[in-house]
Amino acid sequence: MASARPALHYGTAQLARRAGCSVQHVRDLERAGVLPPARRAANGYRRYDDLHLRCLLAYRALATALGPVPAKELLRALHRDPADAVLARLDAAHAGLHRERAELAAATAAAAAVAAEPIPDPRPADAMGIAELAAALGIRASALRHWEAEGLIRPGRGRGGARRYTPAQVRDARIVHQLRAAGHRIGAVRAVLGGLPRGDTAAVAAALTAREQAIAARSRALLSAAAALAPLCGA
Repeated sequence: MASARPALHYGTAQLARRAGCSVQHVRDLERAGVLPPARRAANGYRRYDDLHLRCLLAYRALATALGPVPAKELLRALHRDPADAVLARLDAAHAGLHRERAELAAATAAAAAVAAEPIPDPRPADAMGIAELAAALGIRASALRHWEAEGLIRPGRGRGGARRYTPAQVRDARIVHQLRAAGHRIGAVRAVLGGLPRGDTAAVAAALTAREQAIAARSRALLSAAAALAPLCGA
């Protein structure tokens, strides 16, 4: 974004070593518009400067924080849009992580409360139908069917084959709901619920703690990306 380009310092292999990635990765990112086009030395070899290094380091950090596709979009915007627009994108990324933290905190509190609830001896009248449970959770019945297909919940069957959820199965559905709201994938939720029938509700807390640590790692990566991008945004 600066009018004056710094002196050329790096060949492709040197740039890759400085950034901790492969030569092919450098070429792929240049082709994708994440890096500005390399200039050519008299012998025809690509030559890169500190702008390329900063962009490459920023991309790698942003890919950790946001994912590869948003990271590429942001770096392409850096070469195309005004600095204020790039800063707005970074602000949105920070806001997104803040929102994830808030959702995780709410899910952690709710899942802990659900997991700690005593389960009374079941009576037939205590069971819930699928529409009743979906309404109680604020989700669609199709979500409960999907969770069942993935092995996360296992309702019983009532008259005519209708699904019926005992208090224990309702508890599992509530925990699935909270874990999914906190960003856990199906496989991670399945691993957590695997311990619950044995009373290992600590698995819920461990999974949520792992999610918190993952968000913290992404926050640190976003800080690293911002540090690399600051000189390119007029800071």
